[in-house]
Amino acid sequence: MEKINKRRVGIMGGTFDPIHYGHLRAADDAHTAFDLSEVLFVPTGQPPHKAGKNITSAEDRYIMTILATVDCPYFNVSRIEIDRTGQSYTIDTIKSLRNMPEYADAELYFITGLDAVMDIVSWKTPEEIMSLCKFVAVSRHGYTHKRMEELPEKLRSAIIPLEIPLLAISSTELRDRVRRNWSIRFLVPPSVENYIIKKSLYRDKDN
Repeated sequence: MEKINKRRVGIMGGTFDPIHYGHLRAADDAHTAFDLSEVLFVPTGQPPHKAGKNITSAEDRYIMTILATVDCPYFNVSRIEIDRTGQSYTIDTIKSLRNMPEYADAELYFITGLDAVMDIVSWKTPEEIMSLCKFVAVSRHGYTHKRMEELPEKLRSAIIPLEIPLLAISSTELRDRVRRNWSIRFLVPPSVENYIIKKSLYRDKDN
């Protein structure tokens, strides 16, 4: 009997505060590297690792993610974490996707930055996450995949490294540039830049 290949779907989680070309480049390279039919961007609702920090509203981050991805036919955006109450844990998101008919039988590839992967031991049930999906660690500026040797062997062996062109862009730096009235042109899609300007995001109240 001929083996039926499963549909492969990438899951790109993140705060996306704001989303930028580094996120999009990582998603696009993962799409090619793993022959994904779709990359689903999942803006976090209440990220536990940023509890107590000032985070832009979930709706604004969701809209910016929509604006950044709308032109790509294989990019989609999910509200699954934004609409769920309580803190956003990756394991809960993966389980929820597995319960959806369109993703129940798909091969899931969870895509995140190498910097986030280095904290995976502090995540909620990391080994269970890796039993439900493949885990892709994308290279980030200032990090090399050699650092994965610091992780426990059981976790390290389940992670797939993905090297991409290193774009020295971070959401933290972008927010800081806006606060200092520096341009973020060519760092984020024009539609995202225009939305940030229109909504006066990341500016101090007295600025």
